[in-house]
Amino acid sequence: MKFELLAPAGDKEKLETAFYFGADACYFAGKKWGLRAFSENFNDNELQEYIDYAHQLGKKAYITVNIQAHNEDFEGLADYLKYLYKIKADAIIVSDAGILSLAKQVVPKLPVHLSTQACASNKYSAKFWADAGAKRIILARELSLTEIKEIRDYLPPEIELEAFVHGAMCISYSGRCLLSNYLCNRDSNRGQCVQACRWEYRIQEVSRDGEGLEIQEDNRGTYILNSKDLCMVEYLDKMAEAGITSFKIEGRMKSPFYVATVINTYRRVLDLLEKNPKKFKAKPEWKTELENCSHRKFTTGFCLGEHDRECLESSTPISKSEFIAIVTAPTKKGYCEVEQRNRFKVGEELEILSPTNTFKKKFIVGEMFDEQGNLVVDALRVQQKLKVRVPFRLNKGDIIRKTTSN
Repeated sequence: MKFELLAPAGDKEKLETAFYFGADACYFAGKKWGLRAFSENFNDNELQEYIDYAHQLGKKAYITVNIQAHNEDFEGLADYLKYLYKIKADAIIVSDAGILSLAKQVVPKLPVHLSTQACASNKYSAKFWADAGAKRIILARELSLTEIKEIRDYLPPEIELEAFVHGAMCISYSGRCLLSNYLCNRDSNRGQCVQACRWEYRIQEVSRDGEGLEIQEDNRGTYILNSKDLCMVEYLDKMAEAGITSFKIEGRMKSPFYVATVINTYRRVLDLLEKNPKKFKAKPEWKTELENCSHRKFTTGFCLGEHDRECLESSTPISKSEFIAIVTAPTKKGYCEVEQRNRFKVGEELEILSPTNTFKKKFIVGEMFDEQGNLVVDALRVQQKLKVRVPFRLNKGDIIRKTTSN
């Protein structure tokens, strides 16, 4: 069976990175009506350009229109939905019943995917949304595999199921949080979350006015609202058996290095699952590879029915590798062109992140030159263009990384 690997794309670079490393589809937003207003996102011309780009690659593009809408949010929305249909978006992702209703009126042939923000947490609500016109249900994150299977069995076979398999998890129910709005007047349900749950808090005993008490577990305090990062890479076979056909990665605000690392890992694992599902067996190196990019401690969330505790002792993300450079032109005569992202020097050992068989190959930095042909021994200029000697062929889009002490 063919599964879909669905990647986040907060901007053009991340979208191109996701497709290069093996995503089947990307979800991204225009400048309005999406839940990640602080991402760069795409203007109308860019939406058309990158939907066309996806289709040229044989991939799909889903556009998020998933805010919890207020009355004023509907101004101009009908025209925007018509535009998305005109430029051949493969689907829109919607959480609001009013937006879904409007879409079915003005663009009835444009497929609608129900956002996880709609909290479809039981088979009856899933059926309700399917009857209302949703082609795909992106399930609430609070479901066990058993519950997912029950939903799958209850729905018509043509209704698709999608679920998050990796990335940051909101401490609120399927991401429906008021904390950002209350503290900063930035509505997370309309795309402006400031991640107030990641902040440090104190408690106060009611009779001790002004005496805030910090609950300390380490020198950074206790972060009682923080969630671990979801990681289901070892259980994709179980999710497939439960009825999931689209495996979704969180992270439109994350770096291209994060997108590359996570998509590359899940692509390889899904390929194994598709090739021989009966012999699928989890390997510890999968999670080890995912630890190379920025992450918090991993959890399986609610999927295994254990209600794995989401609280973390620290809000500081960690990573085992650092994004050093991206390859901008393939290897030619022993050199490849790169764009520097973090400092590196001659003599250091670096590693390749690639969808090809150069993945995890290492090399020692030898000669490198700037655009003027000057010899460089210490690449410390941000986004400097360099030619670097490498012992094997690299392709445009490959990433060079360095193991860190984290």
